[in-house]
This record gives sequence, structure tokens and C-alpha cells, in this order.
Amino acid sequence: MGPATGVYLDACATSPPAPEVLEAMDRAHREAWANPSSLHGFGLAAAERLERDRLAIAARLGCGREELVLVSGGSEAIHTALIGCAGSLEPGRVLLSSVEHPASYAAADAMVRRGWQRLLLPVDRRGVVNLEVLQELLRPPTRLVSMLWGQSEVGTLQPIVRIGELCRQAGVLFHVDAVQVVGHQPIDFSRLPIDLLSCAAHKLQGPRGVGALLVRRGLRLEPLIGGVQEGGRRGGTESVALVAGFAAALELAWQRLAAHGGEDPMRSLRDRLLDELIQLGGVRLSGPVPEDPCGRLPHHISLLVAGPQGRSLPGRRLVRELARRGYAVSSGSACSSGGATGASAVLLAMGYGPEAAASGLRISLGPWISPTELAGLPVALAEASRSVAEAPG
Repeated sequence: MGPATGVYLDACATSPPAPEVLEAMDRAHREAWANPSSLHGFGLAAAERLERDRLAIAARLGCGREELVLVSGGSEAIHTALIGCAGSLEPGRVLLSSVEHPASYAAADAMVRRGWQRLLLPVDRRGVVNLEVLQELLRPPTRLVSMLWGQSEVGTLQPIVRIGELCRQAGVLFHVDAVQVVGHQPIDFSRLPIDLLSCAAHKLQGPRGVGALLVRRGLRLEPLIGGVQEGGRRGGTESVALVAGFAAALELAWQRLAAHGGEDPMRSLRDRLLDELIQLGGVRLSGPVPEDPCGRLPHHISLLVAGPQGRSLPGRRLVRELARRGYAVSSGSACSSGGATGASAVLLAMGYGPEAAASGLRISLGPWISPTELAGLPVALAEASRSVAEAPG
């Protein structure tokens, strides 16, 4: 099978590596391939490159170099944050929203096996967590809150600063899954009421296999992988080339944001496309509207699609029909199967019925997309919807 063709609109699943990222990685592979813990000249060259890129990543995320732990990606960062806290604190209660990434639930389940309690916070129809319920539950035995900043399926942005302030007042640690947010808005860890923050390179045109956990200075974590690397918080020989790609991708994202006053330039492209798509019959927005006070991921569109008689159309079938027409989109999170019915657990948690929850369609943009490439999408979606609605069964 040859390389895939068409218009790639699934940035929230992963993004194509930017040419500058591939160049940085190739250079690191050629010039800094040795083990950065080795004391000979080859190792010192790798260590120098690793340290330079570590400092660059820390600068763009607003943290100190000692607050940055390099890991294999978002899932490991989340597990390190939650299970690391579980290993360094007395067992208590961990709070999560009901629209988290599956990795957060898996990590919380591991905490339960260590004697912790896990409790899920309800969300409203937009996917925003109920702050009154949260505030009530921040009393003992709650010791940790873990919250997804940007929801990958429906684009919801949680009020992270307010949640962090409430956690600080209650003396509760706060972890934020920022995998979908980093690269799409400026991040200054030093100014946020957050104790731990997870991110991954491949969501912002960096390589898969590398990410970071930011850990507030002085906070002790039990490592998942023992070893001397990363200040004893994550063992294993660091991949200098992957870290170089991460640093290059983060720099590109920062330059884009800086050139547009801190705004993701995908926002205006997204808004124009959304205006066209919701004019189609049977198409409606899920998650918050772009002008919602809490906000929405700037590159993200999530839709619920119904046929001529108002019956919800299966999102997975719509994805296949759109792929035949040259558009790569998603029916939800790439990390969640949706079960046998295809119903999204996130949409169910937001109060949608099973049929509507199986009709979700996600379109997520990136800087490789041009307005010209999007021009045919509304017609393609109308055709795909008609094809699915008319198909037998």
C-alpha cells in the first residue's frame, strides 16, 4: 500500500512532523547519537545537545530546567504524575472529571489498588466541570485533583486557573493534562496555580515517543521507572533526537503564537469552516461554542450529525465515507474505542443519549492546512451524510 493521500484533519489524534522537526532530529542522530550519560567526548556532545534542548523546552513552557521531566509522551506523563503522587503521599481521594483521557482513568485505577479512592466530577452539557461540586469535594480525604485542560473529543477548555486557585486554597495538589493545549496557547507554568502538567510533542508537529511532565519545585514523586536520569524521577537513556524534535516543534508553535498576538491562527480558519458546516441540514455543534466564557480549543470542531428524518448517523461510518472523499477526520478520541455501540463515553457524560453519542464527528486543524484544502469539505460532508442515511441497515 502506498502513502495515504488527501487532506489530514485529525490533529487531535496526532500531527504530521514539521520539516524543521525532521531536520533537527536528523542533525541530532548524526551529531549527538551517543549516550548522554557517558563521560567520553561522544557522550558529552550528546549531553550538551540534550541540555540545550531541555533548556529551550523549559523556556517555552515557563518552567525551570529542574522542573522538567522528559518522558515518552502524554500517557506516561499522566501516570508518572498520578502514581508518583500516590507513592509519595498517604492514601486519600483523587478527583477527576467525567470527561478525562483514558490514561488518566487507568492511572487513577492504579492509585485505587494502592488504597486511594477515585471520584468523578460531573460536567454540564458543554463538558465543563461543576465547580460547586468540586469545591465541596476538596475537603479531606481529597489529596489530588487531575483535570484535562482541553477535551480532545468536544473541544472543551476547563477553567483551569479557577480550579487551581480552589485547590491551592484547600491545600490539594493539582495535575493538569495539557496534551491538547500546549502549542495552541502560550503556557507559563511559573504563573499558573498548577503543581504538575503533562504534555506530548506529537500533538504540535513533533515526534511521537517524547513528552514532558512539569513538576512544581519541591514536590516529591515516586518514579515509575527507577534510574539516575531526569534527576532520579524517570530512568532510562534519554532520546536526544526525540527531544531535539520536541524542542523544534515547541519553538515553531511559540513563533506562530507570538506572530499572532498569542492566538492560534487556526482559530479564524476554524471559525469560517464551522460557520459553513453548521448550515448543513442535520449538523449541529457539540461542546462549547467558540465564544463560550470557558473557551474551546482553537483548532477544534466537534459535530453531531443526523439524517433527513432526524435520526443520528453513526460517526464511524461518516468517517469512512469522508475518507473515500479525501478527508481524514475522526469520530472521537483515537485513544478510546467507544465500545461495541460506538457511543462516546464523553458525550454520554455530557448528557447525550446513546444514538447521539455515537454520531460524533471531530475535525481538528493544523498549520499544514490551507483554506483552499477545506473548500470542498462541506459538500463532502453533505454527500457522506446522504450516503450513510440511504445505506441499508
